[in-house]
Amino acid sequence: MIGQLDQRGIKQLLRRCVVGRIACHASGRTYIVPITYAYEDGTIISHSSEGLKISMMRENPDVCFEIDHVDDLGNWSSVVAWGRYEELHGHDATHAMTILLGKLSLMAVKDKNSYPKELTHQHATHDDQSPIVYCIRITEATGRYDQT
Repeated sequence: MIGQLDQRGIKQLLRRCVVGRIACHASGRTYIVPITYAYEDGTIISHSSEGLKISMMRENPDVCFEIDHVDDLGNWSSVVAWGRYEELHGHDATHAMTILLGKLSLMAVKDKNSYPKELTHQHATHDDQSPIVYCIRITEATGRYDQT
């Protein structure tokens, strides 16, 4: 039976997942890409190096974000959220990265194939520049689920 997630269910799923997809649109072009993220207080936290996604979100900060959790075709849940891109700097960026790395460390421990000490290196940019730390401030979200 397909149902609608309430706000509590939406927040729980956003906290549970670690990979989502961000969709942005600028200059007549739409782009969607997976990201690792953490959710806190109505905000998606992530980071990136310079590239198409960042340049498009700078041009048009209105974005869409999607996550899903699928056990099988009859048991799944998903959230679609809309919000605004905002780059973080200084203390805000440091705090956001602490939250993000904390979430990824918890996932790495569950996975047993990665170790938390590797996360800082894995989440550095490839060109030795500091990552762009950003958030998506959610303005609207909807969720669905199916439990057969």
